[in-house]
Amino acid sequence: MAGKFVIEKAKDGQYYFNLKASNGQVILTSEMYKAKSGAQNGIESIQKNAEDDGNYERKEAKNGKPYFVLKAKNKQVIGQSQMYSSVSSMEAGIESVKNNGPGGTVEDLS
Repeated sequence: MAGKFVIEKAKDGQYYFNLKASNGQVILTSEMYKAKSGAQNGIESIQKNAEDDGNYERKEAKNGKPYFVLKAKNKQVIGQSQMYSSVSSMEAGIESVKNNGPGGTVEDLS
């Protein structure tokens, strides 16, 4: 079962989405968008860019925890992961986005 993108509206009126794995766990969160169409375009960008390992930037937070961002071909960030307890967990998160992103369905809760 593929993952799904869930579009939501923040308290300030902006839109964002989460990519959830088939078990319901959030594996990627988008930037904030002023319009729902921006969130929809972000989802399309993830579907196109998720499979290419070169689009992932592996990072380390100030507290030492690893995380990653997914970038489009134009190098713009389209999503960020949670903080992980280890590099191997982060790599598993990247694999999950690669597997769930391209075929993910969209659920609009906004």
